[in-house]
Amino acid sequence: MASISLHTAHSFPSSLHTQNPKSTLSHNLPILSKSSQSQFHGLKLSNSSHLSIPSPVSAKSAIVAKVSEGTQAPSFTLKDQNGRSVSLSKFKGKPVVVYFYPADETPGCTKQACAFRDSYEKFKKAGAEVIGISGDDTSSHKSLAFAEKYKLPFTILSDEGNKVRKDWGVPSDLFGALPGRQTYVLDKNGVCRLVYNNQFQPEKHIDETLKFLKSV
Repeated sequence: MASISLHTAHSFPSSLHTQNPKSTLSHNLPILSKSSQSQFHGLKLSNSSHLSIPSPVSAKSAIVAKVSEGTQAPSFTLKDQNGRSVSLSKFKGKPVVVYFYPADETPGCTKQACAFRDSYEKFKKAGAEVIGISGDDTSSHKSLAFAEKYKLPFTILSDEGNKVRKDWGVPSDLFGALPGRQTYVLDKNGVCRLVYNNQFQPEKHIDETLKFLKSV
């Protein structure tokens, strides 16, 4: 079966320094000012927000991939947007697109969710299910509101505490300050066949996963 290697579409400026772990993001990265925070899809900042940059060792350990092409994806059971428990095993027997995104109602995540929605019939035609996972808390009904507002026809799961994200080894961006945006395509046996990472072009996840599904 064809496979596609992990893509990393963007690198960060060489001006980022990690020698001083106590330096705040607002000090080192003026591009993250309140007026331009929407450049970073999925990151919410206020004037009082301070994000410390971790040491190089912790940053490196945060990007170790646990789920890669050819490996069995770890099982999980999470609450969906309606508060019901959903297990990955429920979808065994068909391809599954599992995409991790930073947070509901952020510009990039909204674009990505709507792009999956608009192409959902194409995924169904390919016999695949779509599952979105973020760290949003279902008890606040935020995921439900997000799904209803944008009429999302697929399952949105709450990974409160980011346990599944850690189990799968989803890498973070911006030295660990920004939850990663990563998509996996699993075959009918739950084996990973594609890993795609692109924080700043969320709609590309849909293009790449559909392209892959059509090729197999």
